[in-house]
Amino acid sequence: MTHKGRIVFAVALTTLGLGLTACNDGEDSATTQESPSASAPASSDTSSKSPSAATGDDAAAPAGDVAAPGTKVKIGDRAVLPFTYGTDKKGTVAVTVTAIEKGAEADMAAFGDKAKGMTPYYIRMKVENVGGTDLSYASLRLRGKLEGGGPTGVVLIGDLPGKCDSESAPRDFTTKGASYETCSLSATKTDPIATASFEEGDAYRDSPVLWTS
Repeated sequence: MTHKGRIVFAVALTTLGLGLTACNDGEDSATTQESPSASAPASSDTSSKSPSAATGDDAAAPAGDVAAPGTKVKIGDRAVLPFTYGTDKKGTVAVTVTAIEKGAEADMAAFGDKAKGMTPYYIRMKVENVGGTDLSYASLRLRGKLEGGGPTGVVLIGDLPGKCDSESAPRDFTTKGASYETCSLSATKTDPIATASFEEGDAYRDSPVLWTS
């Protein structure tokens, strides 16, 4: 189940250190979807252990299963992460980045003139409920990074319907093994995006979990 509005012009863009805000120039107002406060992705590297993996009474996987801050995994690999959404949903999820796909500059036309020169990238992922707690309607976002982990200089809020749909967890995302697929939209005006980054939450803000090719 998807919880989002038609995001066309109502998007915040920050480009190369210059603050840009694109407003809705049309008569229809678009509804933006706020990115959630999620926790981090875990690595298939069993040697990566987080000393502070507890995320709730019965929500967390064992500490040794959770990716430590700074963990690097390959695209296609599964990473287990502590996850927080809002103020009342906590659990443990497994995230598998299945692809980072390059879109066409023309795909960004919906965002208006301030998106000219930007190339979109679609970070496709599978999210699995590992802890078995109620995470229905929660959503998780990854950010695109340049090769080597550098920032893109562009922050997007929204999606491109039909090309990169940002899906919320379905209503039945409440049991172990439940899963859904979603997409995070990123963009760059410079080098290609080659890395997906989870960097929300205190432990991962300065030392994100990264998926690379």
